[in-house]
Amino acid sequence: MTPPAVAVRGLEKRFGPVLALRGVDLEAREASLLAVVGPNGAGKSTLLRCLAGLALPSAGSIEIAGERAERGRLRAKVGLVAHATFLYGELSVRENLVFAARLHGVADPRRRAEALLAEDALEDWAGRRAATLSRGLAQRAALARARVHDPPILLLDEPFTGLDPRSAERLAARLRELRERGRTILLVSHDLARAAELADHAVVLQRGRVVGQASAAPLDLARLAEAAADA
Repeated sequence: MTPPAVAVRGLEKRFGPVLALRGVDLEAREASLLAVVGPNGAGKSTLLRCLAGLALPSAGSIEIAGERAERGRLRAKVGLVAHATFLYGELSVRENLVFAARLHGVADPRRRAEALLAEDALEDWAGRRAATLSRGLAQRAALARARVHDPPILLLDEPFTGLDPRSAERLAARLRELRERGRTILLVSHDLARAAELADHAVVLQRGRVVGQASAAPLDLARLAEAAADA
């Protein structure tokens, strides 16, 4: 039986006396989109930081394709789009991608950057400083940056926040395309409607615990809302 692309078992994260994650269990199949929904303070961003290797869990385990993931190796297998874009404002879009590719040890950073510019329709803005980009373009560049080392797992933390409707639809279409190309995507969102539209499976997080789930696309928005309300 093929192991899940991502498996989280008993994950806990403590910040001093505060337990931000409390025994979280979840799985994401290969080439699927898992939405993690819940209110502010539920632990969603903390969960993604642990999955990205940016925070060390206090307890529990994370497995990628059946293999227990150590912190350093996690970063090679995942790409993160967080609230911050991780783009350097004074560098051009192209320079940001080249720099990120070098940090990840990509064999030909310039070729990889040009390929991503083409894939994400950023060629017209390749020479623009990142600081001058609109929110929609910056998010598009951030997604390209997250994919610079071609990771099998993509983590997105509230990626639709601040986007105009056209940019939001473009991002949704891009995520569907990446899933169809075999990427596994974990999407954190407080937007139940967007989660129901995109995800194959969803978990509801409340006070650091998984308190509800829904599966079988398209997701039942009413069921998700009920799980969130009952939390």
